[in-house]
Amino acid sequence: MSLLQVHALEACHGQLKAVKGIDLTVAPGERLALVGANGAGKTTFLKTIAGIHAASAGKVIFEGQDITHLTANQRVAAGIALVPEGRRLFGSMTVADNLRVALSAKRTGFWNFDTVIDAFPQLKPKLSALASSLSGGQQQSVAIGRALMTNPQVLLLDEVSLGLSPIAVQGVYQSLQSLMAGQTTVILVEQDLQRTFSVAHRIACMLEGQIVARGRTDELTREEVMGYYFGHRPAKETT
Repeated sequence: MSLLQVHALEACHGQLKAVKGIDLTVAPGERLALVGANGAGKTTFLKTIAGIHAASAGKVIFEGQDITHLTANQRVAAGIALVPEGRRLFGSMTVADNLRVALSAKRTGFWNFDTVIDAFPQLKPKLSALASSLSGGQQQSVAIGRALMTNPQVLLLDEVSLGLSPIAVQGVYQSLQSLMAGQTTVILVEQDLQRTFSVAHRIACMLEGQIVARGRTDELTREEVMGYYFGHRPAKETT
């Protein structure tokens, strides 16, 4: 049974076709990692699923319903949340207010202000601080916490570790452990292949807007993924 299905999805970035006819199925509770070089189309693909970027062709099916033409806000209300590359926080607002913005989704579930702070305890002494004053790792924690407070069924994480120190990355992933152990479906874009193999059930390799290989993490090696990543191996799909 699939929770999210993408059929022949296409999306343009300016004049460039950044996503080219992707078919993808994601099961409930699955953690799927998208890997690929810069410009492979990963971010555009996530934004198209989230409704921030319009699809030029194809369909996005969520819980059996065609949501291709729903707005981003409608998709958040339906249960899809994106943690965008670069965090996109409201810098002039406090940490607490950045988190409470998510309450507008009006979705109930495990995640609320208290459970997010429990998951990201490093934010507790920073609740009254402006988001712009935080370190990169702290800002990433706020961005993830804000998305979690919408109680998503599908969480899209774009470049979790981008621009962060190794210590900050470790802290963010430690805080994500409760999420990874739960039933939230996650689609993750991550450049760190070691992290990717440690958290994902399945990997899809993107090259020039297409998925050129996919398979379970226990069926692919790091060397194979790197070959697909740079286009040195022919397209191949397993499970």
